[in-house]
Amino acid sequence: MNAPAPSPLTDLSRLCIHTATTKPWAIETAIERYAAAGVAGITVWRDTLEGRRPAKIGEQIRDHGLEAVSLCRGGFFPSLTAKGRQEAIDDNRRAIEQAAGIGAPLIVLVCGAALGQSLADSRQQIVDGIAAVLPDAEAAGIRLAIEPLHPMYADDRSAINTLAQAHTACDQLNHPLVGIAADVYHIWWDDDLPAQIAKAGELDRLFAFHICDWLTPTSHLLTDRGLMGEGCIDIPAIRAMVEATGFTGYNEVEIFSTRWWESDQDEFLSRIKDAYLQHS
Repeated sequence: MNAPAPSPLTDLSRLCIHTATTKPWAIETAIERYAAAGVAGITVWRDTLEGRRPAKIGEQIRDHGLEAVSLCRGGFFPSLTAKGRQEAIDDNRRAIEQAAGIGAPLIVLVCGAALGQSLADSRQQIVDGIAAVLPDAEAAGIRLAIEPLHPMYADDRSAINTLAQAHTACDQLNHPLVGIAADVYHIWWDDDLPAQIAKAGELDRLFAFHICDWLTPTSHLLTDRGLMGEGCIDIPAIRAMVEATGFTGYNEVEIFSTRWWESDQDEFLSRIKDAYLQHS
């Protein structure tokens, strides 16, 4: 990967943590602990909002000096039935309401796929689904970030698996509120990565940047992500590509890990901070 060497991270002013990273904590605990640790941003996963008023959670986030960076997740548009596709559209409209409620300017889309139909059909349903909710996003002022997922998820989690495919969807939609979330876990292997990240910058489509690491061997395709520096991803090199586009947003730590979830979460948070400064 040819990219200028990034400067070392020396502070936490661009560190955001996803609530799914510290999954055992309730949203209120995560807000308190992140703020006390000096973390600057929080990305809220929708499951943490169950039984709560988003507006109240948004107020708590701001009262603790955190920024609500984004809401995870929308998407999962493809379905074999019209009823299923409409239910997904309705759910994404609820996600837009939740994002507005907590004061998050962005929703990350895990776009979905449907077994029993071609990837091409699923990709078209993704574009159609996003188009259907764009008027709601416009009214709320919420951006939508398509997140390409590693090809191992192409069967039922996402038919969009590369930055190039995400760009194709953005081209079809041709809307300033639709862009891309780049997660190193899903894109680190792509030999076209420098050009695709540069393109995202040129077109003002790079909306979010997520970091974690890939363990070798990995014991689970979903819940065995590593802390930065534990695996094989050259995170600083990819960050350099991202920052070369002029991106000044957050570095969002998103780690799904049964191993880390079973650990002491305060200690884990301390390890996240150290790994962020040393290996990101």
